[in-house]
Amino acid sequence: MITVHCLQYSRGSRIVWLLEELGQTYELKNYDRTEAYRAPPELKAKHPLGKAPVIEDGDLVLAESAAILRYIDGRYGENRHSPEPGTHAHAHHDEWLDFVEGSMARSVIAAFWAKRNGGEIEPKMRDEFAAIMAYLGDTLENRRFLMGEKLMLADIQISYLLAMSEYAGVLQPHPKVTAYWERLRAIPTLQKTIEKTGPIMPRA
Repeated sequence: MITVHCLQYSRGSRIVWLLEELGQTYELKNYDRTEAYRAPPELKAKHPLGKAPVIEDGDLVLAESAAILRYIDGRYGENRHSPEPGTHAHAHHDEWLDFVEGSMARSVIAAFWAKRNGGEIEPKMRDEFAAIMAYLGDTLENRRFLMGEKLMLADIQISYLLAMSEYAGVLQPHPKVTAYWERLRAIPTLQKTIEKTGPIMPRA
């Protein structure tokens, strides 16, 4: 059985959400953040970097949420949340998975820490975030999800950064992306995930 080590207010919600989507049995171990908003030391017993999420599946220990999502969907989900390998759709889906933590994360995290520290996001990061929101908005113009009408790993992957953007107060000026986030969090399996892991973000 898979064990998920999930840090409070973290990307671990992605992993639990996919497992709930698949109806897969798992054990969940939640860890609270420290007062400094750090992972607790005991997570280092599971991974040398002390990061989360981390899963254990037999003798496999795996970190990095995109890698975990791909592994679980392939091993337990028959790749139901990924396009067919070798297709253009699969390549674009991989692009979205990498986009989230590659192109998108930097400006979202900058906005998050500006909010927590009572400051303002620097202009360069603000402009970068606006460009990303415009790109997402154009993509979602006639789509329910990033790849069309079906929930995919990329949608699960992006959910954490959308929650972070909402917390930081920078999502609301972008109605198409806000509507997309509202569609995602209305999905019963994400609601069930939040019941188990706690909220994705602290109260604003």
